[in-house]
Amino acid sequence: MRVKLAYGRQGLWVELPERNVTVVEPRFVPGLPDERAAILEALRRPLGTPPLRELVRPDDTVAIVFSDITRPTPNDRLLPPLLEELDFIPRDHIVLINALGLHRAETEQELRARLGDEIVDTYRIVQHDAWSAEGLVYLGHSRFGHDILVNRVYMEASVRILTGFIEPHFFAGFSGGPKAVLPGIAGASLVLDNHSTAMLDDPRATWGVTTGNPIWEEMLEVALKTAPTFLLNVTLNREREITGVYAGDLETAHRCGTEALRATAMVPVDGLFDIVITSNSGYPLDLNLYQAVKGMSAAARIVREGGSIIIAAECRDGIPNHGEYRNLLGMADSPAELLDILRRPGFRMVDQWEAQLQAQIQCRADVYVKSDYLSDAEIRAALLLPCHSIEETVEELLARYGPEARICVLPEGPQTIPTLASKRRR
Repeated sequence: MRVKLAYGRQGLWVELPERNVTVVEPRFVPGLPDERAAILEALRRPLGTPPLRELVRPDDTVAIVFSDITRPTPNDRLLPPLLEELDFIPRDHIVLINALGLHRAETEQELRARLGDEIVDTYRIVQHDAWSAEGLVYLGHSRFGHDILVNRVYMEASVRILTGFIEPHFFAGFSGGPKAVLPGIAGASLVLDNHSTAMLDDPRATWGVTTGNPIWEEMLEVALKTAPTFLLNVTLNREREITGVYAGDLETAHRCGTEALRATAMVPVDGLFDIVITSNSGYPLDLNLYQAVKGMSAAARIVREGGSIIIAAECRDGIPNHGEYRNLLGMADSPAELLDILRRPGFRMVDQWEAQLQAQIQCRADVYVKSDYLSDAEIRAALLLPCHSIEETVEELLARYGPEARICVLPEGPQTIPTLASKRRR
């Protein structure tokens, strides 16, 4: 059996046995025939609000939040129609805010590649700094007791527009919607609180769950506290074509998008598997190992205890070198020891959430990494196992588990939420 995994920009073909292999992928939805027209239609006939042009006055100042480089949001196709709809606003009254969360700032070249030269040359662009006290505004505290700090430039605008991409998310339920605010333009302390070990330990902090998920519910609470004027979100297929546009009221539009995605991305399976082969949905989602934990998490939903996960993630940005993820993994000699460290009272460190979820997965199954940009030494230092050839690794695992071992393949990785048929829930 020949299967193509989403890997980097080109994909990766693998040869697998003809028997006992199940391929699980989302139901393919074709791209919209005219993306620009669909976006303009959504802006003019939104969900739960008047049309965008009726919400904005000529003397308003407008802040538009857009996703950073780690997300496949088609900003170069999404922002031009949005800005066109605001053509009656002076351009110096509009600011674009890069929702970096705790990620690194982008280079001018990266911004130009993602937004286009015209937007970069025409509009003011602010790269969110989660650590800048002067750049944040205090808005009280959430019902979880966390101080709410949000980007000052965004809060000073009279019109606040959130944009983004809806996909399944491994601890927030779904991306898009309020995630543009938290973590996108939130203060570092709030991100650390929202992504804390205790919050992630809640069993409802998982794929496809929003109601009752403490992480999601705080994200929504914080976003609503900022009084966003308008939401513009899209869904995509594996070709990165826009399949749906959801615009209007934050809660209404995002809920509509997640329900549509739930119908295509949540795929039931009939049992657990000995071996699960996954990807991290290709570039840019497999930009580094940190992001690849999402693909591991998707596979962990259906791997049996003591089984193995093989993830193909290009990782052209390495571990990466920025952030604390690499340092966290270096604190322990095993996943179990790492979890003990992370759960110590008072422990608090950037990127601990990714290390925590990786360690939890590894306490259930072995994880092998196929990457063209990571050395064996780097992979082992990350407490993982190197894989030079998926075919050879599968052959070795079949020798261990027996020829009747069940294999599952998730070609699109975390774009699919494999779910045991008896455990489907919202």
